[in-house]
Amino acid sequence: TARRDTVQLPDGRVNEEYYILEYPDWVNVIAITKDGKFVMERQYRHGAGEVGYELPCGVMESGESPLCGAQRELLEETGYGNGRWSKLMTISANPDCMTNRVHCFLALDVEYVREPHLDANEDLVVSLMDSDCVLELLENNQFNFLWITDFPLLEYSEEEDRFVAVHHPFTMPMEED
Repeated sequence: TARRDTVQLPDGRVNEEYYILEYPDWVNVIAITKDGKFVMERQYRHGAGEVGYELPCGVMESGESPLCGAQRELLEETGYGNGRWSKLMTISANPDCMTNRVHCFLALDVEYVREPHLDANEDLVVSLMDSDCVLELLENNQFNFLWITDFPLLEYSEEEDRFVAVHHPFTMPMEED
């Protein structure tokens, strides 16, 4: 939903016509298989008119917790599930004009569970990549959707002091959202 607001800035100036986009929260997942492969997607995005690599991600359903949304999206889009889950971060999609947040998760030791069940508007291919391939894509700006992919991967890198670890010793307590 788009809404038009009148905004008074902290310095007193008033903008009579400011547009806000109201979206549900989103989730994304850095999913790594038992043998250390990243579960990635190459997906068409009509708004950008591009196909790009990204993490499994999607919109949370009404009343759904971020963790349940992330687990559902991973399974629906890729067919992968189970594993050990921890929350990495929550970021704003675009705090200037969008109301939603993006909840980012790490799922280790995921396994193929079933065939994906894509939505009618999804056109994607699932790829299993080793960490060197993901790092090369990241370094060469091959992830077209910065908030979906780069921020959580960079967080993961910072916590590990390297790009990837098959067995991640870092765990955060799950936040109940």
